[in-house]
Amino acid sequence: MTAVVEVSRLTKSYRDVTAVDDVSFAIEAGKIYGLLGRNGAGKTTLMQMITAQAFPTSGELRVFGESPFENNRVLSRICFIKESQKYPDNYRVADVLDLCSDLFPNWDRDFADRLVEVFRLPPKRQMRKLSRGMLSSVGIVAGLASRAPLTIFDEPYLGLDAASRSLFYELLVEDYAEHPRTVILSTHLIDEVSRILEHVIVINDGRVLIDEETDSLRNRAFTVSGATADVEAFAKGKTVLHRETLGGLASAIVVGNPGADDRQLARSLRLELDNVPLQQLIVHLTSRKSYGKEAKA
Repeated sequence: MTAVVEVSRLTKSYRDVTAVDDVSFAIEAGKIYGLLGRNGAGKTTLMQMITAQAFPTSGELRVFGESPFENNRVLSRICFIKESQKYPDNYRVADVLDLCSDLFPNWDRDFADRLVEVFRLPPKRQMRKLSRGMLSSVGIVAGLASRAPLTIFDEPYLGLDAASRSLFYELLVEDYAEHPRTVILSTHLIDEVSRILEHVIVINDGRVLIDEETDSLRNRAFTVSGATADVEAFAKGKTVLHRETLGGLASAIVVGNPGADDRQLARSLRLELDNVPLQQLIVHLTSRKSYGKEAKA
């Protein structure tokens, strides 16, 4: 598979703060990636370097096989929708879309116009008079209709209600199926997007903690629940990421993929085994008790 983004030992420091610390990974063409992590983990800094808005302190960065800095061949193939995109005060929604048609070679104006109707945007209203949700909708329209080979959304749905966010995910998947490209979603709403992510990169304290196919990541752990004593008996000798108790009941997140012996033991103890929601799994893997350092039960 062709790599759209190649990062090797990339570091970005601001005086005595290292925002991105010696990270290496590759982003392949034709996939939907989740770039995930806590606030301040280094995600935005990383995206700024990929889109040539910040220079690395050290390391190597290639986008479409070239350095992105002052390189219009590369930058014309990228659409970066930022969390708090700024617009000139006098710009209207229609002006933003006109600008996009000049910036993005693959811009689909008919699709953009349809999206404006779907998200009920007022084309003649000035951007500074839009609500937070409408501003996010304009970014979504620009990102989807750009049809850019590398499209990056950084928290693109602030201010949108659940129905509008769901609509965005549906439209993204539909258009991605018809017009394959590489999409990076940076978000804290992990469970909402987990069903559409094909690969997950988790940044924690400026470092890559997880770089894995989503299905593989889901198999990293499972939940066992039932009577407290039985859960403890099941978890004995296993690596446990998290425990919860309520009265005489308990649940535990256990590292690994349950095998036949585990399932037989769970049945004999009348325990339930289940998948761990992706967001919950990532939260525990990126907690201060880092993966691999949890106590044995």
